[in-house]
Amino acid sequence: MVRKPATAPVVAPTVMKDHQSPEDSSMKNGLFREYNTKAPKETSIVPLFSLKGKTAVVSGSDRGIGLAVAQALAEAGANVAIWYHSNKKAYDRAKEIEEDYGVKCKAYQVDITSYDSISSVLNSSINDLGGRLDVFVANAGIPWTQGRMIDGELSHYHAVVSTDLDSVFYSAKAAGEVFRKQYETGCDANGSKLEGWRGGSFVATASMSGHIANIPQLQSAYNAAKAGVIHLCRSLAVEWVKFARVNSVSPGYVATEISDFVPPETKAIWRSKIPMGRECEVHELKGAYLYLASDASSYTTGTDIVVDGGYVVV
Repeated sequence: MVRKPATAPVVAPTVMKDHQSPEDSSMKNGLFREYNTKAPKETSIVPLFSLKGKTAVVSGSDRGIGLAVAQALAEAGANVAIWYHSNKKAYDRAKEIEEDYGVKCKAYQVDITSYDSISSVLNSSINDLGGRLDVFVANAGIPWTQGRMIDGELSHYHAVVSTDLDSVFYSAKAAGEVFRKQYETGCDANGSKLEGWRGGSFVATASMSGHIANIPQLQSAYNAAKAGVIHLCRSLAVEWVKFARVNSVSPGYVATEISDFVPPETKAIWRSKIPMGRECEVHELKGAYLYLASDASSYTTGTDIVVDGGYVVV
């Protein structure tokens, strides 16, 4: 008796289903749909940079980079929520922004490592500042300060990753839910029609350390967290393309309080590796964040802008 060779069962090809709701689905059968977005009608450059009537939230904005970003968005016309962890001077900074730029600006204390805290404070910020959300800048972060990874404490690792990476994920989830709802309903939190809303803009502060391994200081956990931020933003840019743009900014060495613990000798080595020969001043970052926050960057998503004086190119 001759046995016929066994034949493999016929298996139907697996088709990945779109897990987005019909309202925000940007793909069909694994391919992007045409015209998922529309270009702004405005073509003049100055109005494209305007944020008048819009609302922005900036985490970690009581000082340093975050405060400079909050000032830039307010100067462009946005009402701004300053989020801080423990620095009560945030209330003074908010009052100064209101007086200087004639917009609404309020300070809110938030635990940036807790999704529940972020979601709750975001709702309060939106309700206090007009019922809408247009821009969210996830800027909060802390440095690694314990040298070689192998000698560092696990508790410090968890603090750095929780603050520098997890908080961006939590912030994105909370902000993304608001952006999607505004896209689907066309209304703000008060049920009023959204005027001039073309989708949200989520911007995260990454770092050139997400592109390189810094020397002479050693900070593997920080580098890994910032690399994660960059790739998270790239991935979300694809997921959210119908209702929000997602980008990141990677500053180089910046003259802020976050690097006060670094010895002058180390900072001198930094400068010797920067083609421009100096650290960045915080106001030199304002343009990058304003560009990504505004309609001037309407065709920019999933990108990372490196602002480092040329460090990573040599």
